[in-house]
Amino acid sequence: MATRKKPRPVIGWREFVDLPELVGYPIKAKIDTGARTSALHAFDLTLAEVDDVTTASFEIHPDQRSARHSEAVSCEVLSFRKVRSSNGKSELRPVILTTARIGKIEWPIEISLTSRDDMGFRMLLGRSAIRKQFLVHPSRSFLLSTKPSKES
Repeated sequence: MATRKKPRPVIGWREFVDLPELVGYPIKAKIDTGARTSALHAFDLTLAEVDDVTTASFEIHPDQRSARHSEAVSCEVLSFRKVRSSNGKSELRPVILTTARIGKIEWPIEISLTSRDDMGFRMLLGRSAIRKQFLVHPSRSFLLSTKPSKES
């Protein structure tokens, strides 16, 4: 008798993602199955090494297309990876490990830190972050998340 796999939840091509260890406000993210690595817009990024531990300090603008609100973040760097961006250029990026949440589903995620000033979304969720977690509906949005209220 074959056991049935639990069906995976379906997310849209964009969702609001909570990163509770980094920022207190959900970030609108593009779900990009063509990108292997997830990316987060980090500005004023500085790296420091103390006792063989590299720490990244940076600012996050959680609101898409707005620089009004920012939050300062500092966290340990997991590794550095060469990532090829959508324009074809490769760049060595710091990668952090944190918790992500869409709706009620929470899981660990690796995110590369980079400037996404010229991109439409502050965050990109790549295929390694969603693998074995979700199915993606390419023509729907916000299936598991809702737009946060400005009061929160």
